[in-house]
Amino acid sequence: MRKPLAMLIAGLLTFGGVAVVPAIAVPASATQTIPEIAFTRFTLPNGLTVVVHEDHKAPVVAVSIWYHVGSGDEPKGKTGFAHLFEHLMFSGSENHKGTYFAPFELAGATDMNGTTWFDRTNYFETVPTTALDMALWMESDRMGHLLGAIGQKELDTQRGVVQNEKRQGENRPYGRVDQNILSNTYPGNHPYQHDTIGSMADLDAASLGDVKQWFHDYYGAANTTIVLAGDITVAQAKEKVAKYFGDIPAGPPVPRQQAWITPLEKSSRGIQHDHVSQPRIYRTWVVPQLGTDDMISLDLASTALGGGKTSRLYQRLVYQDKLVDDVSASVAPFALASQFQIQADVKEGVDPAKVEAAIADELKKFLAEGPTQDELDRAKVGNRASFVRGLEKVGGFGGKAVILAEGQVYRGDPGAYKKDLERIDTATVTSVKAAADKWLSKGDYLLTVLPAGKDFNPESEDAKVVALSETTGRPQAKLPAAQNYSVGKNEVDRAKGVPEVNQFPDLSFPKLERGKLKNGIEVVLAQRHTIPVTHVQLQFDAGYAADQGHKLGTASFTSTLMNESTKSLDSVEVSKRKQRLGAITSIGCGLDTCTASLNALNDQLKPSLELFADIVRNPAFKADDIERVRGQWLANIAQEKTQPTGLALRTLPPLLYGANHAYGIPFTGSGTEAAIKSLTAADLAAFQQAWLRPDNVKILVAGDTTLSQIIPQLEAVFDDWKAPAAPLPKKNIATVAAQPKPRVFLIDRPDAPQSLILAGLLAPSSKAPNDLDIDVANGAFGGSFTSRLNMNLREDKRWAYGAGSFLRDALGQRPFLMFAPVQTDKTAESANEVHKESVAVVGDKPLTQQEVDKIKAANIRGLPGSFETTSAVLSAVSEIVQYGRPDDYVQTLKQRTEAVGQPSAEAAIKEIVHPQALTWVIVGDLKKIEQPVRALKLGEVQVIDADGKPVKAKAKSGK
Repeated sequence: MRKPLAMLIAGLLTFGGVAVVPAIAVPASATQTIPEIAFTRFTLPNGLTVVVHEDHKAPVVAVSIWYHVGSGDEPKGKTGFAHLFEHLMFSGSENHKGTYFAPFELAGATDMNGTTWFDRTNYFETVPTTALDMALWMESDRMGHLLGAIGQKELDTQRGVVQNEKRQGENRPYGRVDQNILSNTYPGNHPYQHDTIGSMADLDAASLGDVKQWFHDYYGAANTTIVLAGDITVAQAKEKVAKYFGDIPAGPPVPRQQAWITPLEKSSRGIQHDHVSQPRIYRTWVVPQLGTDDMISLDLASTALGGGKTSRLYQRLVYQDKLVDDVSASVAPFALASQFQIQADVKEGVDPAKVEAAIADELKKFLAEGPTQDELDRAKVGNRASFVRGLEKVGGFGGKAVILAEGQVYRGDPGAYKKDLERIDTATVTSVKAAADKWLSKGDYLLTVLPAGKDFNPESEDAKVVALSETTGRPQAKLPAAQNYSVGKNEVDRAKGVPEVNQFPDLSFPKLERGKLKNGIEVVLAQRHTIPVTHVQLQFDAGYAADQGHKLGTASFTSTLMNESTKSLDSVEVSKRKQRLGAITSIGCGLDTCTASLNALNDQLKPSLELFADIVRNPAFKADDIERVRGQWLANIAQEKTQPTGLALRTLPPLLYGANHAYGIPFTGSGTEAAIKSLTAADLAAFQQAWLRPDNVKILVAGDTTLSQIIPQLEAVFDDWKAPAAPLPKKNIATVAAQPKPRVFLIDRPDAPQSLILAGLLAPSSKAPNDLDIDVANGAFGGSFTSRLNMNLREDKRWAYGAGSFLRDALGQRPFLMFAPVQTDKTAESANEVHKESVAVVGDKPLTQQEVDKIKAANIRGLPGSFETTSAVLSAVSEIVQYGRPDDYVQTLKQRTEAVGQPSAEAAIKEIVHPQALTWVIVGDLKKIEQPVRALKLGEVQVIDADGKPVKAKAKSGK
């Protein structure tokens, strides 16, 4: 799914660590009850479909607007246009000039974005209940009043942004696979034959005339569904939607694309080269569309065949034959036809042909036998759990609004999800076997991606991707039944501008309760009684920083192995038991802590806690597990070194902190190849016993329980856990002085269509008294969509898909990073702009009162929507405990944020941003960027390799 306006702060530069997974699952015995998402549907006289779902647990409303048009509706020569138009919808409207995000930031909107897919384009935001009128005014203004605000400048800006999004995607390893597979699985005249983002040539050719025609053809009211889910009544929805949308014309009838399933007549194969560290194999079949019996059966089959450790392919290729580091099977369901795909990462030194043969052998057995009843039962639990866990949120990329919208747009029924759940319940071994045999016995496309050689040329490689020829049989698109639509009276004086939002709901956050187990372990509870689920997290004071003086990667490697086997259960049995319980467990480390997490249904809490405690307390560190995970780990490090972000996060921290500092390590947590190769079971057991022990842990709980209920349940599994006699180790997180002069480090990534620019500094600890001042200052400078950095490089220069700055939470000095993934030919210019912005913000262009107030408003007003899920509550509790904050920290955030003033925000940014101390890491194609970057004279320039070691300049030959 395209996320064309997602800020890269969250997605581009994600550090290692374990997040609490918001999981809800149901045991197989409970599968007869169909979860209910109550809704009311009505249609305005202009044809606009409205679906309303009431959920009053939080004072927020999810607004989800789906236009029934996507890349599958694009004619030849217009690929990528649906997605380009989606970007244009954020450029402002006739009655609101400027970026679409501004009013929503001031109102505290959360989960705000837009996406394009084959069959639809959607726009969504979750807003405080009191901001609903503003949100509906904004959505209706661009639906009914857009074209007067779109000119050549807006088109050129968003075209540049989209093209950099395309470059960014293709700059990732395996980033050019999607179009290759689509070209070789669907006929040349199939709606799905091209990728949603389209081709550069077609994007270049898009004109203003195309824009206006697209808007006229597809963005009418009768082609639109609005879902309102949350703190709203049906009566309110009817009044407000009619007021803001009732006068918008229905638009012309839109021909509906018809399902066209085009399985390949015979199997074919292709080879693609890329800058990857290991071969990857994809096998893809064309299968029926969503909403069909066979689609549900194939989804269940994919879980049994390739859904995790217990699946047949994983058992054969990873555990038994040791041919791959990972293998999976999955289904991608679409409205006209779907794809079934098997993907395998070939282990170093293994012939891909052996992997192909093993996959074919296991597939043959599965088609002959079908799944076992136990495989099917576990697949049902997992499939159902993935649906149910989305019900805690009202909107965003998932949640109840999306479930209802998908049903209405694709199938004409918001409650279509019920039919799918019923199909899951009634699926049998026979029906799953029959569907798999019917569709997976047909032709498929096998693509092997191989590491590129030194003479690799991506341009010539792309030319080898030849699409399948057109074929007959494509069904004609059908016009909907004729309707007599009418337009209502205009009830909104849009000349008055966007409705003001003057009132905001109060935050509701549970009061923390504290208790202790008999052995002294502290328990912190936040009650949340929305769903019958309990989240438990064990927080250990350890983390990557505990690797100091030891083999780098020990903390993460140890915690990963703890997820494998216990002294009484092998890794497969552990996975099976979790599946049967509907429980999710994970153990992992971040910079300063290691955490063990459990998410369990209350009616399965006792056995789930017993399994969880066994995993935490009795890891086996078996030789087979260690060697299997070691191979996967080394392959992951190799992958990190082929990714711009991975390269930067491996090399920048040691440069910022120094190689001997506890934080002077790869922030991915993966360590070094040499360290991982040398780790033994004794090393892992020593780390676990030294750090992950009962006198170094706090137990955090959030969910549907009370202190009097959870304490005895925790004591039953943890009370006899005794600390070892050895003293608890200490971490040495030293203070680092600022760099005396700026430095620039370049890393070569040949043929990269983009360069990744990182500029790093050190900021105060997350425990600093002025932490909120720092947060507000960063938001204005680079931490929000309308921040200085993003508006400069994305919206003004259109050299990047997104740019910004962020801080990584830490007990010691935090890394403050400015980042910008930019098109290659603008690398030096972009680095210069980042430098200019950093000089200006501490010089002649300090943060303004307006910038500070904007971020304060967004932070304060977004609080009610920030803790909608139990996992979000637990995350806040975790930060309170880790950073020694008061128990009422969340409840008092509003008044303390209000106290942040322009002077304190300005002082905070000046405390952090020192242009003369910047450490730059720029990853890109050096033959194109090195000389322009050197010419900037940002600092002393040095070329380093993927391990951060200096690269000697090649001697030039002469006559």
